[in-house]
Amino acid sequence: MVLLREEQIKHRVGETAMQVADQLVEYANPYTPGSSLKKRGLIEGFGLDFFTPPTVASRYTTAEIQKRFLRTFQLNDLKGVSFEFGIATLGPLGNNIFEKTSPRFFKVYEDTAHNYSVVRGLRDPSSAGFMGEAIGVNELLIVVVPGIKDIVVRSLRWNIAASILFTLAILAAFYFTIRTMIQQKKIGEMKTDFINNMTHEFKTPLATISLAVDSMRNEKVIQDQEKMRYFSSIIKEENLRMNRQVETILKASQFDKGEVQLNLKPIAVHAALEKVVDNFKLQLEHTGGHINLFLRANIDSVEADEVHLSNLLTNLIDNAIKYAREQVPPQIQLETSCTDHSIQVRVVDNGIGMSRDTVKRIFEKFYRAHTGNRHNVKGFGLGLSYVKSVTEAMGGKITAESTLGKGSVFTLELPLLRG
Repeated sequence: MVLLREEQIKHRVGETAMQVADQLVEYANPYTPGSSLKKRGLIEGFGLDFFTPPTVASRYTTAEIQKRFLRTFQLNDLKGVSFEFGIATLGPLGNNIFEKTSPRFFKVYEDTAHNYSVVRGLRDPSSAGFMGEAIGVNELLIVVVPGIKDIVVRSLRWNIAASILFTLAILAAFYFTIRTMIQQKKIGEMKTDFINNMTHEFKTPLATISLAVDSMRNEKVIQDQEKMRYFSSIIKEENLRMNRQVETILKASQFDKGEVQLNLKPIAVHAALEKVVDNFKLQLEHTGGHINLFLRANIDSVEADEVHLSNLLTNLIDNAIKYAREQVPPQIQLETSCTDHSIQVRVVDNGIGMSRDTVKRIFEKFYRAHTGNRHNVKGFGLGLSYVKSVTEAMGGKITAESTLGKGSVFTLELPLLRG
């Protein structure tokens, strides 16, 4: 577009120079009807000496030539374009002898790198046969347009601005399209992972219940009340397990829709922590792990939902146990501290830890950290998403820090209840 515009301007400048040259020659001819000399009734001067016919340049003032150029520039749609001009005769040595020039002509004429110049010949038809001359006087009209590149860019500033805006719009549309495609891909992957996890989580208890039912149909088992109670307890336990999984999914859906109504009341965080820790004692004894409590907060009363707070703490401790390193008993520290307006609960573990990318996404729904070839970690990827939703619903916040291979730290912060 710039190159095309530059060629257009150069062509118009050439046309302008040609038209002005024709005008100067035509009106300088005393035999032409309406010529400037005929109106004046005299010839202002001659050429280089008395025996040469008068030149075209000698018949005009610089101001008159300037006016002709301005008018012709406007007619050729070059209004506002600066220019300089000069009229020269050919000297005896083939050099140019300038007779008329605009004020800045020589300065811009020398800079051929940045300025564009046009040369047109002037041949006065009235000089033929004058004083015995048969050829006439040759003169050159030189027009220089300073800063042709700048003029081109200025003339296209709105086109360039529109092109830039259009390009940015295309890039923005491309960016959002790619971003949407990536998000859709992530959603598709999460959906597939969720269905696989859900199938696995439901298939295991169903298989266990099926085996227990088959065993209870055995004649020997029917006669043994103790075995009947044992298989019944297995069925009951697996049924409760399936119910918990369904509740987890339903709670996540309810939080998304904003349908959960929290039953907020004063809760002692230390008491809630001790109660949750008691529920993990048998599990930790089996794995050889241990939980250390460091309850340093002098105020621990918060306004929270007792059930959801208990589930929240259970999720954090359960994750610390599930993601323990192989052959390394889980060592978990629960620490509390106070600020002026909130209580902080830190859950520190010595587990497998997480990468930086995992830490950024750990609270996303359905996201699960990759555990390599380990398949003992089960779930839907809803636990920490639920933890974050509950925490924010109670006016708090939760953050995670982790080092791969060394463990993780989850910091829960809840506003204090002031009496």
